[in-house]
Amino acid sequence: MYKQFLFVIAVVCVTAITVNAQQSSAFFRAGFNMANISITNDGSVDDNKALGSFQLGIIGDLPLASFLSVQPGLLFTGKGSKTQSGNTSDATYYRATTNPYYIEVPVNLVFKTPTGPVKFFAGAGPYLAVGIAGKNKVEGKFLGTSFNSENKIEWSDDDPSTLNYEEGAGYGIMKRFDYGLNGLAGIETKSAVISVNYGLGLAKLQSGSNSSADEKNKHRVLSLTIGFRF
Repeated sequence: MYKQFLFVIAVVCVTAITVNAQQSSAFFRAGFNMANISITNDGSVDDNKALGSFQLGIIGDLPLASFLSVQPGLLFTGKGSKTQSGNTSDATYYRATTNPYYIEVPVNLVFKTPTGPVKFFAGAGPYLAVGIAGKNKVEGKFLGTSFNSENKIEWSDDDPSTLNYEEGAGYGIMKRFDYGLNGLAGIETKSAVISVNYGLGLAKLQSGSNSSADEKNKHRVLSLTIGFRF
């Protein structure tokens, strides 16, 4: 799966650059993420709470036509979710937060209105991401006694070239690689881009291919971003 994604990314980028390299541009993008993790096959997040995070990086804009562009990118982005039972004012409550950070490579095919100082656009495409950092936090009270813990996320040492084996898998260890689909829409001017983005994760988060109890846990990220062309 990873090899196919990398191959598609490489072919699309090389084709776009070759076709219209002199009109290519790029913009710096930053934004606010509302991240969550699904728990069912239909993508429901049930009682999980959205986790506020952020993203920043570079997005390329490689025109194929006046109304069509390929937009590869390189982003640092936060994902995860939080769960909570009870309130902080209660004698007993519990809150757990998972906040992983990834380097993400999206490649979107974007359709634009072809004329005017302000263009509307919409697009979609795949992404591939690798986990590099993050923390798991637990806090709460039990009958008035407080407790808390904070640990770095442990990642598997999975090698994408070994598709039938996951190195370093274990209980409580997250899969290093994530992949999925993006959808985006927004407006752009000559110098700025404002967009709403949605990331639909397709990879289970917990390591261990033999575990079925958590196979429905996948990233869901809604983002509001602004970019400035350079």
